Amino acid sequence: MLSPNFNVDREPMTQDEILARLTEGNARFVADGLNRPLQDQSRRAELSTYQKPWAIVLSCADSRVVPEFAFDTGLGELFTVRVAGNTANTSSIASIEYAVAHLKTSIIVVLGHESCGAVTAAVKGGDNGYNLNHLLAHIEPAKTKGGDAAINEVVKGHAKQTVDELQARSSILSGAVGDGALKIVPAYYQLGTGKVDWLN
Repeated sequence: MLSPNFNVDREPMTQDEILARLTEGNARFVADGLNRPLQDQSRRAELSTYQKPWAIVLSCADSRVVPEFAFDTGLGELFTVRVAGNTANTSSIASIEYAVAHLKTSIIVVLGHESCGAVTAAVKGGDNGYNLNHLLAHIEPAKTKGGDAAINEVVKGHAKQTVDELQARSSILSGAVGDGALKIVPAYYQLGTGKVDWLN
């Protein structure tokens, strides 16, 4: 088990160690035992000239889902991209590409969550206005594949579909995956317990 104060800036982790660190942090969150590491003045000063996040989280913008809390991480540890429905749109992909290409971050977590409003809206259909319709179009493949599945099963399917979409729409990401420099993992957050289930 890695110490919750383990500082990857000084001691780089493998992809498996990163996933273990996320799992351990989530276990502390679920147990109401947050360590809240690396959140003080010295950490802020340390990060004033650089950043080296060890994981990227593509998460929904839902106010109930806060990756930094869910994984018990501190400042500079996660590169978090939040957009309704954790969709892989042009802006979210570009943000992720930056972290992979320039910050050399080696893990992406696509974090769907229980009772996602964007997925629910996509499943219900109808006209939600130009902007939201454009966003919900990214969820259509999971909706179609899910058929009559419950909302939360479509959420899980969408997270998995987004893993594929990130690679299909980005040569930077697909190249890094092909080289073994990047791993993309789908996950599902339970609102009531805070537990993150890995979907692969």
